[in-house]
Amino acid sequence: MVEVRKRAVPLSMAAGAALFVAAGLDVVHRHQSASDEKYAAAKPAAKSESTPPRFVVGVRKAGDGLVVRDVREGEDVGLAVAAPAGRRFHQVAPAKGGSYVVASYASRTVEFQRLRLEKSGRPKALENLPKATVPGISTSFSDLAVSPDGDRIAYVTYRGNAGRIDVVSTSTGTRKVWTAASPAHINSLSWAGDTLAFVWHPLRMVAGKVTEVRHQVRTLDTKGQGGDLKMSKAVLTLPKGGTTAVLARDGRTLVAGIVQNGQLSLQAFTVATGRPANALWKQKVSGSVTRLGTDRTGRHFLATASDGRLHAQDVPPVTGVDLADAAW
Repeated sequence: MVEVRKRAVPLSMAAGAALFVAAGLDVVHRHQSASDEKYAAAKPAAKSESTPPRFVVGVRKAGDGLVVRDVREGEDVGLAVAAPAGRRFHQVAPAKGGSYVVASYASRTVEFQRLRLEKSGRPKALENLPKATVPGISTSFSDLAVSPDGDRIAYVTYRGNAGRIDVVSTSTGTRKVWTAASPAHINSLSWAGDTLAFVWHPLRMVAGKVTEVRHQVRTLDTKGQGGDLKMSKAVLTLPKGGTTAVLARDGRTLVAGIVQNGQLSLQAFTVATGRPANALWKQKVSGSVTRLGTDRTGRHFLATASDGRLHAQDVPPVTGVDLADAAW
């Protein structure tokens, strides 16, 4: 396993090893979002929180690098950031202070790095987080989320088709593990305080093929002991067309990506009752929603469709066919 360095490495000093020119990237044509949709039970936001993120950080499908895209100018910013030697980037998530946490994988071990950007969006430093490691197999079904306090990372690994959630502290390395006893996919990790929400997709064999049978939102109290994932609490079975959902920071509202008749609707649900609240926004979409995430404030949503396009409020879709994961 590659030894993890404990200092942030200025990317400008490591251009030969840590940066490469991002060739052949799709040009993103987007306009600056002019408004911020409020959902039920949301607190008034400061001006900085009501402004949608300017940059999207994406993991290239090959896992060999990260790219930064300016959603206002429609161009990639700076040079791509190369994965650590012998490793491949798998997932990326927004973190405290405007940074991003990136998962890199090799030899059945997941390690984490923190990417910092300059105000211009150019990559500034890639810092290793040496105390945060997760053993296990990372796949295309894995997922990543960083707690609002920035200290805890939740990550999904697999043993066969059985998923596992690890929660690890970046400051101490303390780790808790919850394991599924039955085959299932796990995605849409999101935090509300100490509560971790996820979407549970149990699997069964149909005509000799593994098929997802339903999509259920569940919550896990990470203050408790690790163990079986059946310790989690069922909150909501998503309606037809819904495969992803995230928990609002106040813990009282869920926002799900629902696709019906070629239209994506970000639909809010009340956790206490499971009833639908208001729809945040709608867009035409091709295919299903494979990932749904928020920015670091939890107020702005980014949905990834199965056709590789990224969707956000009041802007044209962003081309992301070259990306395995994206965060803003």
